[in-house]
Amino acid sequence: MTTEEFLRLIEKQRSCPQTLPKALRALWHDKQGDWNQAHEIVQNASDADSAWVHAYLHRQEGDLRNARYWYQRSGQPEFSGELNQEWQQIASFLLKKVNTTHGC
Repeated sequence: MTTEEFLRLIEKQRSCPQTLPKALRALWHDKQGDWNQAHEIVQNASDADSAWVHAYLHRQEGDLRNARYWYQRSGQPEFSGELNQEWQQIASFLLKKVNTTHGC
């Protein structure tokens, strides 16, 4: 699935597929405007992908100190561009991982 297809699915389908990895589910809820649900999904996850989304969410919130902590946990560099650009970058990376894992 491409990022564009993922965005179309988010617009078309109100409920998030539970088959998606946690980090992509969090991005789904964030794009739906539900920051709290997105944060709830990743806040207790221990994987690097969820930490990256967690960092993005705190940057969106304006809590840069907390975001920096989560960027370090994720192993990703701190993003300095627009939030939408970061969302796209994370989604693209995660979708490529899913496509590779599932042979898509």
